[in-house]
Amino acid sequence: MREAEKKGFVKRALAQRESTVAIIIVISVIVVNFLQPKFLTWANFRSIAQAVSTDGLFAIGLCFALILGGIELSVGGVAAMTSVITGYLCLAGWSIWTACLVAIAAGLFVGIFNGFMVSKVGLPPFIVTLGMMNLSRGVAYILTKGSPLSLSGYLPKGFRFLATGDLAGIPMLFVIFVIVAVIATIFTKKSSACRNIFFVGSNENAARFSGINVDKVKMVVYIIVALLSTLAGLLSLARFNVATPVLSNGAETTAISAAVVGGTAFTGGTGSIIGTFLGIVLLKVVNSALVMLNVSVYWQNFVQGAILVLAVTMDYLSHREGGLFKSLKWDRKKTTEFIGNIAKSDQNKETKDV
Repeated sequence: MREAEKKGFVKRALAQRESTVAIIIVISVIVVNFLQPKFLTWANFRSIAQAVSTDGLFAIGLCFALILGGIELSVGGVAAMTSVITGYLCLAGWSIWTACLVAIAAGLFVGIFNGFMVSKVGLPPFIVTLGMMNLSRGVAYILTKGSPLSLSGYLPKGFRFLATGDLAGIPMLFVIFVIVAVIATIFTKKSSACRNIFFVGSNENAARFSGINVDKVKMVVYIIVALLSTLAGLLSLARFNVATPVLSNGAETTAISAAVVGGTAFTGGTGSIIGTFLGIVLLKVVNSALVMLNVSVYWQNFVQGAILVLAVTMDYLSHREGGLFKSLKWDRKKTTEFIGNIAKSDQNKETKDV
């Protein structure tokens, strides 16, 4: 009995999207290391961990937005804007921590604005966040006049340690990302407020009739996404020592890809932080592999786009009646009927001709 239960548990675990992504990551690492032995080194893993961290914060935010049944396209713009605001104020003589508070307030305003326009005004999230993407990046361009702001000598060591330091040999940037991912996972598993996000994403009208404050749930989600984008912007400033309006350009595509690859549905109501975590790791492992194998960096966007299309296609087919495998399965009965109808049609035609 216990053996049967154990087999059932293993079967269910392997059926999860997270397990599939984890297996693909392991296979990818083994194959790439076979082709390029330098891939499986601690230095390369450190590089991947740092690359995963800021994009991973965007991906966690997008995961919440997609579970809600919405979308968020302004994450990169908000990161650039808050990074530039902080750098601009530092150059003007402000304390870095006071400047960070102003940047967080700006990020909070963006989240409230997006949430209000989506929940109260009723505009589509795609339109609202697309507009905010240009607005926020426009603010960054206005403050910098298009040129990067060098913060060399202006940022204290304590602030820079958040993105460049190590904790027991692990990049501090990655430690912060893991902490955020763990908190988000607990939030999705244990919090009744988070369950409301899933309910709203599954069926907004049913959630409203069951007494859930749908507008409040939407507002909270867009605020969370904006604050995570702000955190990514501040950590990027600490890492690169430069505030630039082109920061995180195209981060939206990477974040959406990571969330969808990890099992978050575009139709809302389904998703997990663990899957998103593994999704962003997979994308960065693939990018690192392309670099290590001397493939042009221009192929990174192509490969990332291909992975996104593949993941969305799988998600779409798996939500059709009968699931992915029935959608792809050869229906022998229907095919036989179809061929039989053609044969009958030809036979009738020959009879008429005679």
